[in-house]
Amino acid sequence: MRSGFVAVVGRPNVGKSTLVNALVGSKVSITSTKPQTTRNTIRGIMTHYEEGVPASQAVLVDTPGLHKPRTALGERLNAMVQGTLNEADCVVVVFDATAPVGPGDRRVAERAKASGSPVICVVNKVDRGNPAEVAERLIEATAWDFDVYVPTSALTGEAVETVRHAIVERLTNGPMFFPSDATTDQPEHLVVGEIIREKFLDRLHDELPHSLVVRVREMEERANGTLYIDAQAIVERDSQKGIIIGKGGELLKTAGAEARIELEALFGTSVFLDLRVRVEKDWQQRPNILDRLGFE
Repeated sequence: MRSGFVAVVGRPNVGKSTLVNALVGSKVSITSTKPQTTRNTIRGIMTHYEEGVPASQAVLVDTPGLHKPRTALGERLNAMVQGTLNEADCVVVVFDATAPVGPGDRRVAERAKASGSPVICVVNKVDRGNPAEVAERLIEATAWDFDVYVPTSALTGEAVETVRHAIVERLTNGPMFFPSDATTDQPEHLVVGEIIREKFLDRLHDELPHSLVVRVREMEERANGTLYIDAQAIVERDSQKGIIIGKGGELLKTAGAEARIELEALFGTSVFLDLRVRVEKDWQQRPNILDRLGFE
């Protein structure tokens, strides 16, 4: 049996979460066109079978994008990434095929290389880049002499199987960490909160997506079989509260309805989502609030 922890790293918005979802084969991490979508170290579980028997298990750790922090939250997110790299048995570093390698990519690549673990380089979004762009990214990435290079589209599935095999080949003998049918170890309340947050992200502009976090306060199955969920969409200012609610409550209603549909599919039962908006002034800068929201 082979097993290990695999850190998936890259600058913001290169498609790390989409890649993790594709490797696992189900949605374990939310996605968005907005940078800094991932705010926790999300673990997806990829179990590989041979002749119907589990032969390997990789615990994929989807990390927040490394960036230049402007808030206490940003500093904590970067610390999460470094901590994950320090503990990883293998690293997948992701570049965007459609964008030149910049300072953020270099910072990630250097930290991945310094980890001392085997590094798989994925040049993602080849479905959007032309062959010349993809070749240029691959050439740029050879500066770090990674173990293997794979041009991939996590969105379409192109070469995802190649990435999967590259990971399995770099695992070492070890135990099975989770049941073979598990896809994530995330607590239900965290998964629910992230699904709700996802429904707002691409409808928001400027800094507001970064100022939004969703906290699930209660989940309870009622006598009639309905799953009751009490959730708060938390922002930093009163003006943001109005934007989250929307004109006539339209945005809150739409995002809540979309989240409820996905949650009903996830849990296989009807869901009553009690979603309200709360202001926690400058929560991204307040350590006590960050602790309470789970950004430890």
